[in-house]
Amino acid sequence: MPNVVSNEVGDVFFAPKLGSGLAFFRAQIRFCPVKILIVGGGGREHALAWKIKQSLRVTEVICVPGNGGTANNSQLSISDLIKLRDFARSQKVDLTVVGPDDALAGGIVDLFLESGLRIFGPRKAAARLESSKIFAKEFMERHGIPTARSGQFTQASAAREFASRLGLPVVIKADGLALGKGVIIAQTAEEREDAIHRMMELREFGDSGASVVIEEFLTGEECSIHALVDGKSYLLFPGAQDHKRAFDGDSGPNTGGMGTCSPVPILDAAMQERVRHEVMDRFITGIQADGIDFQGMLFPGLMITADGPRVLEFNCRFGDPETQVLLPRLKTDLVDLLEATIDGRLNEMELDWDARAAVCVVMASGGYPGNYAKGMPINGITDAESSGALVFHAGTQRLDETVVTSGGRVLGVTALAADVKSAREKAYQAVAKIHFDGQFYRQDIGLKSI
Repeated sequence: MPNVVSNEVGDVFFAPKLGSGLAFFRAQIRFCPVKILIVGGGGREHALAWKIKQSLRVTEVICVPGNGGTANNSQLSISDLIKLRDFARSQKVDLTVVGPDDALAGGIVDLFLESGLRIFGPRKAAARLESSKIFAKEFMERHGIPTARSGQFTQASAAREFASRLGLPVVIKADGLALGKGVIIAQTAEEREDAIHRMMELREFGDSGASVVIEEFLTGEECSIHALVDGKSYLLFPGAQDHKRAFDGDSGPNTGGMGTCSPVPILDAAMQERVRHEVMDRFITGIQADGIDFQGMLFPGLMITADGPRVLEFNCRFGDPETQVLLPRLKTDLVDLLEATIDGRLNEMELDWDARAAVCVVMASGGYPGNYAKGMPINGITDAESSGALVFHAGTQRLDETVVTSGGRVLGVTALAADVKSAREKAYQAVAKIHFDGQFYRQDIGLKSI
């Protein structure tokens, strides 16, 4: 069976008396009960399910494949888009929300739309802004979006020559998707050579590393921002700051993300205005000029330098684990926002945010992002939740009544408090209540924002 989260309000709903015409029709749509399918099985998808369930319009949330936090595990694979479409049809799903980048890159939105199914996310052609770093860099350069100086290469020898001229440190990026691990910051000539060799010659990332972007290393503070985009307008979310490296002090290999906090002091009101003008406004102008039909979530990774914001990359979906701190702060009905994005009416919507800060600490399996054991029983989740924290499952599975580990990033423990310092303390107090063999987590999540 798929993962199901039910809303106890059932089928009861009320439509306000707004008179005739388009306004009344839209009001009816907004108050109609909906059944929602969430594609994905990580912490981001658990957070989406948790938030979507709060909408009084939602009768049922189905997560495929889901995890131990979203009920029974599904046997459906998110790589089989045809079966996903057929499942959505058979379940009479009203709206599908896509979490992972690979499903978007594979064309799930195109397939669903062609089948008459309502779905949130950009089409395959627009998702190239994430699935191809070369495509994204060329888009940024063409439309004046500030980014690092770079070169794109299909030959290892040319990549080595350009990287040598850029000096050290230097950034080597696989062109395609690599589970968040296809970016290497080379500090030495040996690391630079090794990265190019592994990506382009050994093909450790498969076809994703057949082409690479060689990029200058930018100095500053890294953070990200999310924006709902309907093709004509956008709504900007508060900033968030991920901690990509595995270990304290931003050391160790890159991961999918070891923890996040929001808000981020470096993204103050003045800097957010620069991001609006220099990134988002130019993005909207760019997609319209290039004929790119982008409707969904845009999630630019930023480096805030002495000269202002620079875009490191574009992501075309909700971030993970950024979603685990942003959605707990969002007070507006998420379903209303998703549907307004699809319908091209974001200009009618407003965002309402909890003034409190949020911190999420990721608890991971020993060995991650390399090899790790699975099937370790997890204890203390209920105690952590009783302390006021939110525990979002990622790499978990439910076996009978026991939750066990099934992935590298296992849990995301999120806490809200008056400021980042207090939220961080609350999150770590909850983390201390949870245990599974081999667990590890960073001790410094949020420190940069204090």
